[in-house]
Amino acid sequence: MLKLHPIRTEADYRTALDEIERLFDAEPNTLECDLLEVLTTLVEAYEQRHYPIEAPDPVEAILYYLESRGLSWQDLESVIGSRGEVEEVLNRQQPLTLEMIRRLHSSLGIPAEVLIQPYSLMKNSA
Repeated sequence: MLKLHPIRTEADYRTALDEIERLFDAEPNTLECDLLEVLTTLVEAYEQRHYPIEAPDPVEAILYYLESRGLSWQDLESVIGSRGEVEEVLNRQQPLTLEMIRRLHSSLGIPAEVLIQPYSLMKNSA
């Protein structure tokens, strides 16, 4: 059986992943299931330190939420504002306002911490 200890190296990480794979179908309320749960927690902690996942760009997040729910840009008019405002936001010509962020969060469930991330806008060539 694998000796439990903090995951400090890539080799430790790989060993823990192999052990998780071996224990994946462990029966609930068994020593193996407990070991699986502890190893999973250790691996998650290691991954958060060494492989952090950055929050998505707010516009990409909005587009993802639309696509995953089968919605169109027009469905955002009641949340963001006029068709023109929706197009300007999604085309990165206008930033999200605080009120838009609030409505996107409450209406679509997009996490506010994602929507408030800084993102680049397209330069207007007027």
